[in-house]
Amino acid sequence: MSVVGFDVGNENCVIAVVKQRGVDVLLNDESKRETPAVVCFGEKQRFLGSAGAASAMMNPKSTVSQVKRLIGRKFTEPDVQRDLRIFPFETSEAPDGGILIHLKYLGATHTFTPVQVTAMLFAHLKDLIEKNQEMPISDCVISIPSYFTDLQRHAYLDAATVAGLKPLRLMHDCTATALSYGIYKTDFSTSGPTYVAFVDIGHCDTQVSIASFEPGQMKILSHTFDRSLGGRDFDEVLFNHFAAQFKEQYRIDVYSNVKASIRLRAACEKLKKVLSANAEAPLNIECLMDEKDVKGFINREDFEMLASDLLERIGVPCSKALADAGLTADKIHSVELVGSGSRIPAVARILASVFRNEPRRTLNASECVARGCALQCAMLSPVFRVREYEVQDSIPFSIAFLIDEAPICTGTNGILFPKGQPIPSVKVLTFQRSSLFHLKAFYANPTEVPAGVSSDICCFTIGPFQCSHSEKTRVKVKVVLNLHGVVSVESAMVMEEHGDDSSTRGLANSKMDPMDIDYVTASGSTEAVADGFEKSTMQHNSSHTSGDPGRNNKASRRLEIPVSESIYGGMTKAELSEALDKELQLAQQDRIMEQTKDKKNALESYVYEMRNKLFNTYRSFASDQEREGISRSLQQTEEWLYDDGEDETENAYTSKLEDLKKLVDPIENRYKDEEARMQATRDLLKCIGDYRMAVNSLPPMDKESVVNECYKVEQWLREKTQQQDSLPKNVDPVLWSSDIKSRNEELNSMCKHIFRSRAPNREDHKGSNQQNTSDHK
Repeated sequence: MSVVGFDVGNENCVIAVVKQRGVDVLLNDESKRETPAVVCFGEKQRFLGSAGAASAMMNPKSTVSQVKRLIGRKFTEPDVQRDLRIFPFETSEAPDGGILIHLKYLGATHTFTPVQVTAMLFAHLKDLIEKNQEMPISDCVISIPSYFTDLQRHAYLDAATVAGLKPLRLMHDCTATALSYGIYKTDFSTSGPTYVAFVDIGHCDTQVSIASFEPGQMKILSHTFDRSLGGRDFDEVLFNHFAAQFKEQYRIDVYSNVKASIRLRAACEKLKKVLSANAEAPLNIECLMDEKDVKGFINREDFEMLASDLLERIGVPCSKALADAGLTADKIHSVELVGSGSRIPAVARILASVFRNEPRRTLNASECVARGCALQCAMLSPVFRVREYEVQDSIPFSIAFLIDEAPICTGTNGILFPKGQPIPSVKVLTFQRSSLFHLKAFYANPTEVPAGVSSDICCFTIGPFQCSHSEKTRVKVKVVLNLHGVVSVESAMVMEEHGDDSSTRGLANSKMDPMDIDYVTASGSTEAVADGFEKSTMQHNSSHTSGDPGRNNKASRRLEIPVSESIYGGMTKAELSEALDKELQLAQQDRIMEQTKDKKNALESYVYEMRNKLFNTYRSFASDQEREGISRSLQQTEEWLYDDGEDETENAYTSKLEDLKKLVDPIENRYKDEEARMQATRDLLKCIGDYRMAVNSLPPMDKESVVNECYKVEQWLREKTQQQDSLPKNVDPVLWSSDIKSRNEELNSMCKHIFRSRAPNREDHKGSNQQNTSDHK
């Protein structure tokens, strides 16, 4: 069995698989290590991954790429609007403020959400793995950017569910990179932590993390980012430069033509890569637009000048990462540079000036995230035994809570999980309540989250519940920041106490370890008691109660309270179920179309194959009349394939193939049976010879029976063979190989029966003689 890690990038996806011998990167259908993150809708089926990228130019308005930029986002966000102006597909605002993607499919316009499109991509990656591994998979770890909000994390989990995957963890890109870096290194200092900066410049974003390494463990100290600064932004600088140049030089407006824009952007991406290794580079595109060939030229200095604003932004998240980690540049042991946009020489110079350390490229820039995810999946899976290695990640945002619209704790402004809080974390809140209440989670500091993101996360409704007394009762709520970085209420319980309240409260609390779980207490009026006070009181009461056995009779009853969650902008269960059904329908349609194409290809292949064999291999086995009839049918079928049969059903192709086979099969059978008949004749003659040699051990009567039967079969074979040899090859044989095999089986059956019937008699006779001898003695 294998476990899987997915690096789902903005442009490409990488799949890593952990096997007994280590971590492998999976090859796709084209034997490439990266699979394009593209979903293309044709007229009757979807084309996913590499097939989608190949079909993108034919169907630009029905091709969705860079969906990672849209998932879990609002239509009106400024960043989203900038992206939508570049994308060729049509979009609109959903009723909940999200994004709807409109694509033509099966003769109509269909509407999909980014979650559904992402699920299609996940399903394709899952299919690639299952074909490669020849086994079903569901457990996986999926990479996400550290800046993903709670809503985006939920959206990824929903997409994975629709695709039939079960993510064990959503893992930050830089955390996965740090794991793939640190788990194999054995030269970390034992005297203290080693600090390493990871800079991931991807296709659409830049992420920076500072990690602390010690033998057997790693800890993420800070996450910072610029989610609109990546390789594609440098491509766009070149695109705008050449678009303006071509408008002036060739009088063409590339912006007005979708296909021309796609081709120029692809050429600019290649040009950027050339400039990474060369001081200058040319640009040549044939028939870009209006049947005009275009040429351009740029050197590295001019490119860096055009991209100066972008290059200045590179250092901002780097400096912020150092500040958040509480470190200075001289404390950083090394800087690891990864990501598809990291190859620009100017980027390395800027990083060297910020960290005072030349960036290294120890890791594979394209595969390190997927490998780290696969390693984490192996650690979380019970299937593999991995050496002990602790991975401690952190959340880059501060998350606060309100209880019925008031802060849960006045001392900390309601912040329950501050920025840098380890993942996972658990907090237990204690409230005095008598009826249903609401807990609302939100981002406490708007400057920490990406611009335009709503601060609201979700709302938990706790209750209804009934108390046995009219006064307010204690309610304990367990709030979790789980492995995915998603906040949730795991449980809520009513603590009904009987007897002396002070003692029973101590007894109830003593069942929990204050060192393992943080407690925040709020009164009914939301006037919070200090965190340390709750802990100290609990410890005091615990020791007091344990010293008095008589008080152990005072007990508290725990009743679980129902908890319902409402995620702002998230999918409901009904929407998730509908998305599942839609994906199954789309997958079924894809399978039908693939089967139809297979049948069409089989028919086309059969026509060409039989036309060749009819006048070569099968020539002597077909009469002139048969050859003419079959040739005519083959020609008619070929013409039909490229005319009316260009777009037919699977049954139509199957029917045509069966009709042709009815004509060809008799000739093919004559050809095949000639060789089979010769082999069957040799086998029968050998069988006859073997029995004639073995009959000397039989009694005379049985011997005669075997010899006579062998003679009859041999005579039959001689006569039939003479008849067959007198016939031409282009008529059906009078002696088929199956006839010879049947006579062989009949001869075998009769002779074996005679030989078997004699064997026990000899044994019985021998036994009888021994018995008589014994009695005589």
